[in-house]
Amino acid sequence: MNHSTYCLLAAMGIGAAVLVTSARAAKPSPAALKALPMPKGVTEKAFVYKKTAEAELKINVSFPPGWKASDKRPAIVFFFGGGWNGGSVAQFGPQAAYLAGRGMVAARADYRVWSRHKARPNQCVEDARSAVRWMRANAAKLGIDPQKLCASGGSAGGHLAIATAVVKGVDAATDDKSISARPNLLVLYNPVMDTTMYRGKIGTEEMAKRLSPMHNITKDLPPAILYYGADDSFYKPVKPLPSKAAKLKLDLAIHLAPGQKHGFFNRPPWLERTTYLTDEFLTRHGYLTGKPTVKLPDGKLVMEKQDAK
Repeated sequence: MNHSTYCLLAAMGIGAAVLVTSARAAKPSPAALKALPMPKGVTEKAFVYKKTAEAELKINVSFPPGWKASDKRPAIVFFFGGGWNGGSVAQFGPQAAYLAGRGMVAARADYRVWSRHKARPNQCVEDARSAVRWMRANAAKLGIDPQKLCASGGSAGGHLAIATAVVKGVDAATDDKSISARPNLLVLYNPVMDTTMYRGKIGTEEMAKRLSPMHNITKDLPPAILYYGADDSFYKPVKPLPSKAAKLKLDLAIHLAPGQKHGFFNRPPWLERTTYLTDEFLTRHGYLTGKPTVKLPDGKLVMEKQDAK
């Protein structure tokens, strides 16, 4: 695989195959930054959204040109990939900048990971749910509409994004549970959807099922768009999803990139193509207006669409 390998994580003392993703894969390349450059007028500010025993967790927020605190902008929060082991908020910098340039408030949340904080996946999920709650609690300061909040992420970060919508009973003790952690839309880049494959890393079979989106999707799942490389092994357990989504009458679509493996969306030309499709998805749901401004590269980049029909 291009950005992920299966190996034994000896530092955890677990004799089971687990997912580890290179931290380098979570940083945009020069080509990615060139494909989606920082738009003029976009500003960024970092906030501490949560204090834990291991670290203060920050969230980087990109504000669109002309933003005011009195606005009620649609918003998106991204979670980086890294196998719950590493990664960086830099990963979705190009996408966040692009969407801020289109008028959204775009955030990228840090969260605890094994390599830096000895945190297990359930703690990663806790942090992701805390980040969504923080954005809603601070909607007036951020100038966002708390009912137009999209969660997004790649690989393990994609798992965290959908976990904010479907996982129950995995919340930080310090969270205000009266504030919903459920996003209104989901944009998922090759997400981990079946965590029962990683029971050794998660700790127990019960927790692995609790954290598994494929085991917990219901009719309440927000509208969702998913991207996979057709040759990504992560796609195999997701193949039954369109049929399940149809039975539940969900608004869900999977886009497959032919001949591509894990992490394909991080680099051109698929970075531009997935961003274009994300823009169209957000526009269809009233988060953006007008046509996508991302410039698609020459040549056709056809992605096979599988939806809940």
